[in-house]
Amino acid sequence: MSLDGKTAIVTGAASGIGLATARRFAREGARVALWDIDEQGVERAAAELREGGAQALASRVDVSSRPMIDAAVEDARATLGPISVLVNNAGVSEFQAFMEITEEGWDRIMAINLKSMLLCTQAALTDMLAAKWGRIINISSSSAQTGSARMTAYAASKGGVIAFTKALAQELAPTGITVNNIPPGFVDTPMLRGEGVKGMGVPVEAVAARSPMKRPGRPDNIAGACAFLASDDADYITGHTLSVNGGRYSN
Repeated sequence: MSLDGKTAIVTGAASGIGLATARRFAREGARVALWDIDEQGVERAAAELREGGAQALASRVDVSSRPMIDAAVEDARATLGPISVLVNNAGVSEFQAFMEITEEGWDRIMAINLKSMLLCTQAALTDMLAAKWGRIINISSSSAQTGSARMTAYAASKGGVIAFTKALAQELAPTGITVNNIPPGFVDTPMLRGEGVKGMGVPVEAVAARSPMKRPGRPDNIAGACAFLASDDADYITGHTLSVNGGRYSN
């Protein structure tokens, strides 16, 4: 699944699934632009990849801001080369009773989780169209497939990601660009250990014990799926939802 010669952008790359994906892409030979709102975290992540011999660039990016996105794409293109792969991974989650959701909170989740798909993909797509080759991989959520109590705004935003993927895949299918999405299940990340545990009100291990595999997933599990979808091996797969969830949801 070599990605030699490819330039990949990974959003939300300072930790968790994004960092694991950036590491995997670097091992596969890609040049990686790491984006995150956490400037110090993303700088550390890029430095780690460079220490391992990869070409990596860190950018502080709010994925709901078109000016920041456009500037970061220009930096990535100038430093690493034309964009070949985009992983739309950045996102936020919130546990909240439905009647407590505010309009401001709803808009924030939609801007970061869903509007970002439009902004980041439009910015990266120019190079892919010119090359007649590209990979767009969107990270959705199994919560959009199963539903999840006290996560209505989050699940709605991620359901939009799945629909976005299917529609854009149809439009881009003749161009050599594939568009797919991965809905992770219960993956052990800093976000899960922080906001997730607080929202669930029980330890990660207790939730994992109720899952089919009796354990949480690892960020590397999602990174491996991203590497496959980014490769030439997946060139006839588009509009697909590749569930990586330990059996939580079958489709």
